[in-house]
Amino acid sequence: MEAELEEYFSIRKGLLDDSKDEEGFINQRMILEETLPYMAEAKLIDSEDFNDSYILNQNEKQKLNAFNVNESGERLQLFLIDEDTIDECTDDSLLCVSQKDIYESQFKRATRFVASAIKGDLNHQLQDSDPVKVLTSKLSSQQGIEQFDVIEIFLISLTATVSFKGQTTQPRKIHFPDSSTIFSYKDSSGKKCSKELLFVTRVIDLNFIFNAIVSKGNREALEVNFRKTFGYALDVIVATEEKYFQSYLCVLKADVLADLYKTYSTRLLEKNVRSFLQFTGDVNKGIKRTIRVEPEKFIAYNNGLTITATDAKTSYSKKQFQIESLTDLQIVNGGQTTAAIYFSRKEGLDVSKVKVMAKINVINESEDSELDDLIANISEYSNSQSRVSKVDLRARNPQLIKFKSLSESVITPSGTKWFFERAKGEFNTKVRIAGSNGNRIKKEFPPNKKFTKEMLAKYYCSWNEIPYLVKKGGEKIFRHFIEDISPEEGDLKSVEIDRDFYESTIAKIIIFKELEKNYGVGVNAMGQLRSAVIPYTLAVVYVNTDGAKNGIRFDLSRIWKREGLEDDLVEYFRELMILVNELIKKYSTSEDYGEYSKKPELWSNIKNSMEIKSFLSSDNSLKIFEKYTYSLASINT
Repeated sequence: MEAELEEYFSIRKGLLDDSKDEEGFINQRMILEETLPYMAEAKLIDSEDFNDSYILNQNEKQKLNAFNVNESGERLQLFLIDEDTIDECTDDSLLCVSQKDIYESQFKRATRFVASAIKGDLNHQLQDSDPVKVLTSKLSSQQGIEQFDVIEIFLISLTATVSFKGQTTQPRKIHFPDSSTIFSYKDSSGKKCSKELLFVTRVIDLNFIFNAIVSKGNREALEVNFRKTFGYALDVIVATEEKYFQSYLCVLKADVLADLYKTYSTRLLEKNVRSFLQFTGDVNKGIKRTIRVEPEKFIAYNNGLTITATDAKTSYSKKQFQIESLTDLQIVNGGQTTAAIYFSRKEGLDVSKVKVMAKINVINESEDSELDDLIANISEYSNSQSRVSKVDLRARNPQLIKFKSLSESVITPSGTKWFFERAKGEFNTKVRIAGSNGNRIKKEFPPNKKFTKEMLAKYYCSWNEIPYLVKKGGEKIFRHFIEDISPEEGDLKSVEIDRDFYESTIAKIIIFKELEKNYGVGVNAMGQLRSAVIPYTLAVVYVNTDGAKNGIRFDLSRIWKREGLEDDLVEYFRELMILVNELIKKYSTSEDYGEYSKKPELWSNIKNSMEIKSFLSSDNSLKIFEKYTYSLASINT
């Protein structure tokens, strides 16, 4: 295990190196940018996107770095960095943590912030321009306190969690139980109300990151102990016991499903279901109508759930077979039913008479690939209420493999290569395995020329008309990317992943990264909306070049050959970003600009605004487009 700890601290060094700004200082925002993708791959969060909300109050012992709201809106996710663990000079021995209370003291910095924000104590202390003001205002409002049911706090600590018992230091995992707190508030009429919030805490330490790298992008197995977490086991009937799986049948009370969704949210859902799932539409209206009008008939009308797991702890009590816990639980059919029941209860509907049929398949396949294929087949064959796409969202998608091959062979004009990580951490693993040849690999693949499959999806799709989807990030944009390059049905042909495709994609990455640099971060940034402004800016250029359907194309080959942007183009993009930054704030109907930028109506308003039309018709725009575009007709002739 000593060797494993060395791996942990090697990973830490790589993270810190990747989180340095141009002056060589470690940047906490960049720490977030490096760690959140691991959490997204493990399905702890819906997206690697986050909203800057830095606050540090030493007197009140409060701190927060960023926040996000999950896709379905009921879960507020807070991100907190332990700044003492990101000092390069700290000796590795001081970064081995064995005591639970060290982490708990850090969590309290965030919980104190939440309590103060809900009471409204922070509003008068913060300026309107402070990025955390959006969050504190929301938490202190009736709308905010009623929207959120769960506060999930992620502590990013670049420490190794260990046990010193025994002859050697052993890595271990510390479990932090959920807790509930009741807060008082007044509604719009002045009536005193109360709201119970569930607090879920999780340490993102070197142990977690190491396991995320080793798993090569596979989800983190969700272990649900019904007895321990909810106080009851599931009464089931053994349907069949085969060589590779066992099947159980049961009837679940709606409150069981609502409790499950509240505690684990979309982590319950198999990823194809998760990325497609919609919480609106006729299906959900029908579910809610049945709950409201004929709750006792729900079990007859509904198709029920199909659940998969890789292990089950069972017991037999009073002539009743029971499931105490399930490992790697996934709902592969019935995700909409589960979510609709949860939100129905949240809206005040009585679900006490609602019951749902469920089939639980416990699979014994040992190989990850076989397990993935079996779960995918169960998902495909069992879904009938909503179409679930068969698109392969895994890193082994054939189109991604072709792109990976190109990244390993195509040399840039400057003589280096870009490194495409099909699984997060692949580059650092390659460097460590190379040992003394690690520096040679870094020269061949410079660390600033690497990107993950999620980043690839973001860069590729930013050159399109969907900046609101790019802002969402996560599986939403990754699914769109995969379906675009390898459509699963219809007359559309898969995109040819050849050298031209590769070079144009790298050019898009170069533009995106240049805009990130130009927008800036922290006190030197032009605003606090970088993750929204950049895709919106690129979309404006796209719809007036490649997307205009007039045979005009932006000259991406010029960017590839130069491996950068010329000064006039840099300045042009900067002026456009400044304008877009202001338009996002002007046309948003919510003060939470980051969240509102995920809505297509904002893009529609900005795209069609007089400000954008005026900017694009200016002499400078016409000059830029004349210089950096070409006509397809001129090539054909």
